[in-house]
Amino acid sequence: MKDAPSVSTPEGTTTIRVDENTSSSKKAEELKALLQSCKGQRHLIVIQNYPDPDAISTGLAHKIISRSFGIETDIVYAGIISHPENIALVKLLGIEMRRWEQGFDLSPYQGTIFVDNQGTTTGPIVEALQAQKIKELIVVDHHDPQNILKPAFIDIRKTGATATIYTDYLREKIISLEKGSQEHIMMATALMHGLKTDTCGFVRANAEDFRAASFLCNYVDSDLLMHISNQARSRQTMQIIEQALANRTIKESYSISGIGYVRCEDRDAIPQAADFLLTEENIHTAIVFGVITSNDQDESIVGSMRTSRLTIDPNEFLKEVFGKDPSGRYFGGGKKSAGGFEIPIGFLSGGNDKDFRDMKWKLYKAQILQKILNKIGVKDNEKSKEDE
Repeated sequence: MKDAPSVSTPEGTTTIRVDENTSSSKKAEELKALLQSCKGQRHLIVIQNYPDPDAISTGLAHKIISRSFGIETDIVYAGIISHPENIALVKLLGIEMRRWEQGFDLSPYQGTIFVDNQGTTTGPIVEALQAQKIKELIVVDHHDPQNILKPAFIDIRKTGATATIYTDYLREKIISLEKGSQEHIMMATALMHGLKTDTCGFVRANAEDFRAASFLCNYVDSDLLMHISNQARSRQTMQIIEQALANRTIKESYSISGIGYVRCEDRDAIPQAADFLLTEENIHTAIVFGVITSNDQDESIVGSMRTSRLTIDPNEFLKEVFGKDPSGRYFGGGKKSAGGFEIPIGFLSGGNDKDFRDMKWKLYKAQILQKILNKIGVKDNEKSKEDE
C-alpha cells in the first residue's frame, strides 16, 4: 500500500494511511482523525458541474460534519442546477452553495474535499485548485476510481450512492445525531433523497444501501422528502422528451436519440429523456444526447445512458465508445445502470447562423451515432424520423 500524502495542519504534519479494504469503522475513525487535525481551517467542498441529489446531499453532510470539528466549508459547483427536484432540494432545505466563476477567490482555503466525484466532472475547478497548490484532502465517491486526485483520505465503495457512505459515517458516530436538531433532520432528509434517486427508488440498492436507509428513516422529515420528490416536469423538459421520442433510432433493443441544441438550463432534461425512452417495450438501453451551449458560448456534446441489462456496464461502454481527451481523461463514464458523457466541441463552438448550426449538428449526430452502433456491432442502415 502506498503512503498517503502528508497533510499540513495547525498542529503540525500528519499522514493518514488508507486502504480500499479498510473496514467502514476504521474509515470513519481515519476521517475523524483527519478532521480533528484540521480544526480552524476552511475547506472547499467540490461537487460536479451539474450536481444531482447524491452530490448535493453529501456536500451538505460533509459541511455539517466539518462544522462539528471546527472547520468552516463552502460548497462549490461550476455548472447549473436545473432539475426541478434538485432546485426544490436546495431551496426547501436552505442549502448554501456557491457557483464557480472566473476570479473565484481561493485564498481562504487550506484544503479541498471532493464528494460524489473524483475531479473529472468539475470543469475548471481542479485545475485552478492545483495551480494554487491547495491540498487535496478528501475524496468520497461510489464511482470507479479515476486516479486523478491524490488526497490524504479516500473512500471509494461499490455502493448505490455516496449518500450511503456518509450515512455509514453517521452510523459509526463520527458525530452524534439528535432527533431534535433541525440541522440533522435536514441532513438526513437530503441523504435519503440522494440515496433514493441514485438507486432508482431502491431498485438498484444493495444491502449497504438498505442499511443506510433504515438508519436515516429515524431522522427524516417524511413530508418534506415527499414534497422534494414530487416536483412537476417543466414544459421545456416535456418538449425535449417528446423530441427524443420522435428522433430515436432503435437497434438491437437500444434506443438512441439525438435532440439537437439544448439550453444550458435544460441540461437535466437529457437524463430524464433517457429514463423515459427506457420504458418502451423491448428496449433495454437508452442513450440521449444533444449540444449544450454555455453562457460563454462554449459548446459540448452531452449525453446520458440508461440500461436495465445487467450484462451492460455503462462505465465500460462509454469509456470504450468515446475514449479519452489529450490529458488522459475519459469523455464518459458511469455506474451500475446509468452513465453520461461530455465532449467539448472546441473551436467549432458558437455561431448563430441556423444553417451553420444545422450543418454542425448533422455531423455531430452522425459521428456519435456511428460510434455507438460500432460498439453495438450493427450498421446504420436506417434513418431516424428526424432525417426523413
